[in-house]
Amino acid sequence: MAAPAPAGARAVPSGPAVTGTMVRLKWSLLANGLQQSAGRTAAFVTAAVLAVVVGGLLLLGLLAMRGRVNADALAVFLTATTALGWAVLPLFAGGGDETLDPGRMAMLPLRPRPLLAALTASSLIGVGPLFTLLLALGCTLALAHGAAGALVGVLAVPLVLLTCVALARAVATANSRMLASRKGKDLALLSGLMIAFGMQAVNLGLQQIGDQGGLGALRPYSDVLRWLPPASAVEAVRAAGAGEYALAALGLATTALALLALLWWWLRSLTRLMVDPDSSTIQPAQDKTRKPSGDSAQRGLGRLLPEGRTAVVIERTLRYAWRDPKTKTAWATSIGLGLLMPFITSGSVYSACWVAGMMGLLMYNQFGQDTSAFWMVAATISDRRDAYVELRARSLAIALITVPFTVVVVVVSAARLDDWGRLAPALGIALAVAGVLVGLGAVSSAYHPYSIPQDSGYRNVAPGQGALAYLSFLLGAVVGALLCLPLIVLLAVLSDGGAAATWVLLPLGVVYGTAVAYGGLRVAAARTADRLPEILSAVSKG
Repeated sequence: MAAPAPAGARAVPSGPAVTGTMVRLKWSLLANGLQQSAGRTAAFVTAAVLAVVVGGLLLLGLLAMRGRVNADALAVFLTATTALGWAVLPLFAGGGDETLDPGRMAMLPLRPRPLLAALTASSLIGVGPLFTLLLALGCTLALAHGAAGALVGVLAVPLVLLTCVALARAVATANSRMLASRKGKDLALLSGLMIAFGMQAVNLGLQQIGDQGGLGALRPYSDVLRWLPPASAVEAVRAAGAGEYALAALGLATTALALLALLWWWLRSLTRLMVDPDSSTIQPAQDKTRKPSGDSAQRGLGRLLPEGRTAVVIERTLRYAWRDPKTKTAWATSIGLGLLMPFITSGSVYSACWVAGMMGLLMYNQFGQDTSAFWMVAATISDRRDAYVELRARSLAIALITVPFTVVVVVVSAARLDDWGRLAPALGIALAVAGVLVGLGAVSSAYHPYSIPQDSGYRNVAPGQGALAYLSFLLGAVVGALLCLPLIVLLAVLSDGGAAATWVLLPLGVVYGTAVAYGGLRVAAARTADRLPEILSAVSKG
């Protein structure tokens, strides 16, 4: 006979009780969240409608593919892509509902295993699981033939859904503390960019399918992905319908083992999260053997740079690009679009000039990135020479990334198009574009500074300064195009003499871009030194 529980002891809830409570809590959170504001209600309803419409269309499209060639390639590819989305999105979207974060339940009398089952059940409620269910059902129906295929399909649909959900929750739980830190907030800020780049990648994939004459272009990818879970469960449906029972069993077993491995990883992360103390609440022990750090210019990149103001400003600019969320977003946008645009507009090597243009735009509103901390920079500027060195160092920091990045993109574009004859003129014009925009960006930073809000939103311009920001970019684009026009005219003239005659544009573009950048820095330095208080006031409004 079991001993009675001590008086006053709190009973630990059973597994079914925890699961039922968690499911009801999830429904309550959804219902209460929809009542908070009309905007939140509209966003949720819109997302749900899109999930049903898109998922339903995919379901109907996959049903129409039933029995056709390459139907299995499409189903496997869609399943693998959906699983990849479930794995990646928690790193950018914070892992889902914060109120169901297991870290918030560490002080409750809950055991990890019942909590794991409860979180799994609650995770099946939402827009994402609904879309995944429709997709998995469509992929299964497109490939299920005969009684064996139908039987395996009944097992494959929940396996795909549970694997995707477990993958997302395991990744989110393993990185929950990181997602609540500054790095996690940076990832959340970059999520919009990653989604935009992902949409462009999908667009490129659709273009490739159209260029190669249909879904056969997916065959090389699906031949690899069909062995990976959860796509292997979809492949098992096809194999069972074709009488390949050993392959069908292997596909189901692979996905089932992957699901068990994900649940085990999730359980370990959940246990560690509820048991281990948060390192942010523990004071680190002082290491007496550690030597005091010296000047920042003597560490890392500073050791490769010359002494003086230039090295300090270059290192500070690059640190902003790595640590400041808004600056990091601007750099990621420029690099990402610079990579995508040459492939989207892939008709010529000269389309690689996009990367130089996007990177050159980083020079705009340099002082706005400092916000109210610009007073420390202003305190070190006593004359036009100091202002010139400050702006020159900032432009050199951008050039350290822009120049090699531009060279790589132009060379890759020439190799992809097999158009080596236009490599030199395209590289020369691209470097000239970068130099022109750096010079114009310095002038714009001095004449039209504006503040960048430091909140967690996506606003990059303080209220009341939007017109100023848009006008500076518009004027920069127009003046930049006019300044690059002589090189374009020269390219048209030299093109009549063949590819060998256009090689002169490489050194000419480098010299021209450097000269324009130097002139812009000189003009901007004079303006900066004369209007430091006005610049500080303009960049401190956010």
